[in-house]
Amino acid sequence: MNNVVDKMKKFTFKEDLSCNPNAAWDLIKEKQVLNPIDPLNPKEIPISPNMVRFVCLSDTHNRTSDMIHSVPDGDVLLHAGDFTRNGTQHEARKFNDWLGTLPHPYKIVIGGNHELLLDAEASTIGRAVDPSEVLSNATSYLCDSSVTVHGLKIYGAPWTPVYHVMAFNVIRGSPIRKKWDRIPKKVDVLMTHGPPLGRGDRSWRKEHCGCVDLLHTIQKRVKPKFHVCGHIHEGYGITSDGHTTYINASICDVAYEPVNAPIVFDLPLPQGYSKDK
Repeated sequence: MNNVVDKMKKFTFKEDLSCNPNAAWDLIKEKQVLNPIDPLNPKEIPISPNMVRFVCLSDTHNRTSDMIHSVPDGDVLLHAGDFTRNGTQHEARKFNDWLGTLPHPYKIVIGGNHELLLDAEASTIGRAVDPSEVLSNATSYLCDSSVTVHGLKIYGAPWTPVYHVMAFNVIRGSPIRKKWDRIPKKVDVLMTHGPPLGRGDRSWRKEHCGCVDLLHTIQKRVKPKFHVCGHIHEGYGITSDGHTTYINASICDVAYEPVNAPIVFDLPLPQGYSKDK
């Protein structure tokens, strides 16, 4: 077992470091592969019949009508949470109406820490709203669950480490680790609202806000081809560790202005699958 794995095992199951992302990152950063990736330009590369095109967004915060970049065409739209600002049904229905205008055959959505209406513990009405009531134009709403599209498995979870008093917040360490333990091994695209440690997780205060245990789960057990998140608006962009490509697709910047472009990637169709079926 190499040195970095030893370090990952030590810090992941030691609660003081699991609960201290800055210290944890200082411990492992020299061994982390952190390659920046240029986004695919959908205007230059047309959609291929042998590839599944994913279009990623997050943190639109009820500002979809003000986005300065259009949403590219694709086979699958992924929204990684925070489609509302104040977590109201009115905002969710407005987002749903906008979702209905998009041409993508599959539209997959998860919740974020602003989606108070979808989290029973955070809801102002004492119960969670049924997602199907407010997200009828989404083909799938994922919450610790998965869907398979064209033979590619997509898993979604809304959880983030405690962040003020908001939705889907879980205490760092053992409580949030139990959420990540639900993620199965064979996942092609993993969606979580919050980023893992060191991957699009640095705030304007220059602090790491990502989840230590999520990084361990991704790199040591699940190893998805792509991980899509948002939450930390300042972390917008793409990196790779040599196996997993990490995408922070926050559309809004730190001032909640919807200035970032949706991020696009392609995955090959698995053998025996066709987009025509």
